[in-house]
Amino acid sequence: MPTQPARKFQDLIVWQKAHHFVLSIYSISRSFPKEEIYGLTSQLRRAAVSVPANIAEGFKRRTVPDKIRFLNISQSSLEECRYYLILIEDLGYNNNCTKVMGNLEEVSKLLDSYVNKLEQQR
Repeated sequence: MPTQPARKFQDLIVWQKAHHFVLSIYSISRSFPKEEIYGLTSQLRRAAVSVPANIAEGFKRRTVPDKIRFLNISQSSLEECRYYLILIEDLGYNNNCTKVMGNLEEVSKLLDSYVNKLEQQR
């Protein structure tokens, strides 16, 4: 059964999963030490929000290379989050990083698939 093309960015499964990832980041970062509010908490949240935001921004771009550029920015922000999650675990700030890292992996695979599909359209 063929799938309908997405009409809005919220229809994209990759965006939905990325949004869920952001919500999980906000949840775990609430427990960080107060001295990290302008450091690690802010950096992690900004990087996480960048993932679905760039998916959304790229969605309405008219050319495939332009769409891919925004998806690449999402991928880069996701990798930045990967490092922060490693750091958080190493610093002992949160023990729930394994589940969030699983969410990150899922978004990463979906982004890779989406980019690959778009590249085939070139």
